Amino acid sequence: MTPLRCRKPEALTGSNERESAEEKDELGGVSGSAAREDGQEEKSERVQSSNQRSAAGVVQHLVRGLFGLLAAVACGTLYAVFLSAHHDRKFWFSARQELERELSFQGGSGLYYHFYKQMLAAPSFAEGFYQLLVDNGTVSGQTINSVERFFLYPELFLSFIYRVSGVQDYVEPVYFYIGAVLGLQAFCVTALFVCSWMMSGTWVAGVLTVSWYLVNRQDVSKVVQAVPLRDNWAVPYFSCQVAALTGFLITNMSSAAEMFCSLTMSISTFTFLLLWEHAHYVLFVQGLCLLLMDSLDLVPQKKTDHVQKIYLSSLVLVYLIHFQNSSLLSSPLLSLLIGFMLARYFQRRMKMGPFVARLLKLLLHLHLVFTCGITFSYSMKKLLPAAGSHLLLKLLEVKFGLKSTSDFVTNFLLCHDELQTPGQDLFLRLTQTSLLPFYILVLSICLLSTLQTVYRRLSGQPISSRVRLEDGRIGEQPAVIYHVFHSLAFGFLTLVFDGMKYLWTPYICMLTASGVCSPQLWMTVFKWLKLKSVHPVVLSLILSTAVPTIICFSLWREFYPRVLSELLDLQEFCEPDLVELINWIRSQAPAAAVFAGSPQLLGTIKLCSGSVVTSLPIFTDVDLLRRTEDSYQVYAMRSAEDVYKRLTAQKTSYVIIEESICNEVWTQHGCRVKDLLDISNRHVVHSEGEMFSLSKHGRFCQEIKMDYSPYTNYFTRVFWNRSYHVYKVNSVLSFQF
Repeated sequence: MTPLRCRKPEALTGSNERESAEEKDELGGVSGSAAREDGQEEKSERVQSSNQRSAAGVVQHLVRGLFGLLAAVACGTLYAVFLSAHHDRKFWFSARQELERELSFQGGSGLYYHFYKQMLAAPSFAEGFYQLLVDNGTVSGQTINSVERFFLYPELFLSFIYRVSGVQDYVEPVYFYIGAVLGLQAFCVTALFVCSWMMSGTWVAGVLTVSWYLVNRQDVSKVVQAVPLRDNWAVPYFSCQVAALTGFLITNMSSAAEMFCSLTMSISTFTFLLLWEHAHYVLFVQGLCLLLMDSLDLVPQKKTDHVQKIYLSSLVLVYLIHFQNSSLLSSPLLSLLIGFMLARYFQRRMKMGPFVARLLKLLLHLHLVFTCGITFSYSMKKLLPAAGSHLLLKLLEVKFGLKSTSDFVTNFLLCHDELQTPGQDLFLRLTQTSLLPFYILVLSICLLSTLQTVYRRLSGQPISSRVRLEDGRIGEQPAVIYHVFHSLAFGFLTLVFDGMKYLWTPYICMLTASGVCSPQLWMTVFKWLKLKSVHPVVLSLILSTAVPTIICFSLWREFYPRVLSELLDLQEFCEPDLVELINWIRSQAPAAAVFAGSPQLLGTIKLCSGSVVTSLPIFTDVDLLRRTEDSYQVYAMRSAEDVYKRLTAQKTSYVIIEESICNEVWTQHGCRVKDLLDISNRHVVHSEGEMFSLSKHGRFCQEIKMDYSPYTNYFTRVFWNRSYHVYKVNSVLSFQF
């Protein structure tokens, strides 16, 4: 028999398969959901841990920033306290009477303090301001706008603050004035601290900057010798502008920080131009550096355009506020801006093509910029003639040996210490403080790296927007490139003009400190050396901490005792002959008397007595310089009648002859006032190393002391001591034989 086999129906089989599939799907769904839940939990844990790390990083960043800001403010405050104590010990300032305090403003700088006193003595601020706008009591025979002519905005602002602040019963005007200037020096130090901090990434660089600044204080500022000078008011704002420009050029700055840097740069640029007549020349050098960076495509074009807008807007505002000063329209800064804009309009595809093509385009671009700029400057000088610009060109021609001149004003200015070539003692002092050797090291590394970057850009290689430490390319940072160019420009000018050291020395303090504290500087060197025995990143971090620590310790060990000894040393400051002269003028001279003499002495007389004078120690005003030349004729080999005519033309009542000038034995070669006058008047001739006199008259300042005719006909001696002889210019001539 055949066995019977039961076969399941297909419908039943299909239903069973579907049931098993559904069971598998349910099991799979349960396991999948569990896996997803586990993944979400892991993801949430990762997000939470990353948030914790970012929060910890933000807190750490805020703490570091807070400590850095506290260190910056502390360094600035301590420096201001040191300056105040040093100034008091140098001049015995707190123990002096008012007259002797005013005499401590040396070099004729007290003239600016006189206008501050005049503003406080006026019945109201508005009336005092009007008196300065229509000033007929300063220079004899002239009604001048003193605010425009002498850049008196600091005195205006400070006198207004002193009036409205209500501190008259607590602070004397002189202490309020000096405190404001010293406070600005603290602001300058703080700005350098922050700039060095931004470039290196550590506030240790700021501490090292301030340390170098302090030990090289003789070459960074003139504030101790002459507090009221214009550059003591203006240079701190330039330091702030440089710090803001540095932050603006840094590539990884946030938009809010970049906007803050732009606003700070605008305010400081405007203030710098408003306070100092030479500010546009300094900004011209800065503009040249930015022009070179833009031409080499080392900085984004939008940033250079933004800086140029700040320059232009600041120039326009200062031109309007400063009574339409025509010198700003013919300034080299404005000419550079005009030339740059025109060259960019005519040459729009300059930054494209192979290496040789881009190099030729670069040369053509620079040629167009300077051609357009010089053409614009020449046109403005023809439309708005400014004697000062012609004098500057003449000074440069004589300084660089392109021509010679017998003009007294030109040679007199070139004999000033600030326009002389610096001596070896400057570089010796910088070497003794270890600043110059480390500066050369930092500059060499940064310059070589910058040249590599320039070659890569001209070859068409892009610059990475974010430079890592491992790359070892410090020369790809726009801020570093700018400071390299600017430092070289200031250094070249310092080699020519000694006065530029007051801008260059603070600058190299900041740049050198930021370099030795930057790990990227050392990493760049290790990349060149292809160091493999030790991890270069670790070694660069170690050196960026160890090197500045060693430098700070050596500076503290060697110079800290010297700084303390200066504060403990009471220096002698006594000018009894000058005090006697001022007291005689106050008590014996008529209130309407007009005095002639050397510009530095006349500035002191104006400060202490308020008398009208024939000239002032303002060496940027050609008219005042020509009046100074006429007053100096008392030291020339001229007749009594000739000197009398020159003095009466300036409405002089009394002429003061200084023994230090009349009997000057030797200063710099050919820089005695007597020698300059003899050359200008053609009273001497040099032949085969010998000097021969061509004048038939003796030297006036020596002959008049003999008290014989015709000198007694024109002049009457009314006061004398060891240093000064005062002669009254006779209004009625009495001829005696």
